[in-house]
Amino acid sequence: MPLDHFSPVLKEAVIQTEDRLFGRHHGFDFGEIRKMWKEHQEEGAPIRGCSTISQQTAKNVFTFGSPSIVRKVLEVGWTLLIEWIWGKQRILEVYLNVVETGKGLYGFETAAQVYYGIPASELDVDQSLAIASCLHNPTRYSPLDEPDEETRSKIAQRKRWLETARARNRFPSWIYHD
Repeated sequence: MPLDHFSPVLKEAVIQTEDRLFGRHHGFDFGEIRKMWKEHQEEGAPIRGCSTISQQTAKNVFTFGSPSIVRKVLEVGWTLLIEWIWGKQRILEVYLNVVETGKGLYGFETAAQVYYGIPASELDVDQSLAIASCLHNPTRYSPLDEPDEETRSKIAQRKRWLETARARNRFPSWIYHD
């Protein structure tokens, strides 16, 4: 689907939850990488993901996604290439079409159809925030009502955080019109 098929609120929610600096970096968020490494070194925190939308797009489109050093090296190269050739609009467009949005579901158009029975262009604020809230672990969380209270609470908390954060972030102006 073309980028203008997706609502601005969906684009905002995805950028906010996955890569707040998307419009201001060149493929890598070195501040987040340093923060993760510091947490790991000083506090013993596990190494966590801090991939940008660009890196995730490169991984999803050009690699097999298996956790290996070879894949990470290839991902770096592909990320640099798509940042240079595609640019941010195309990267976000591809991301919205290929990102895993549930068990066996890929792309927001598919997610919108399966979860809500509507096209992604018709997702409202709550529905957009609900799907974006689950991106950090789409095979575990669902934007629909979850069976256990803990999962429902986590998704509701993440949705509230996203709604509040939307007002504070500076998003690229092109997400509002193509």
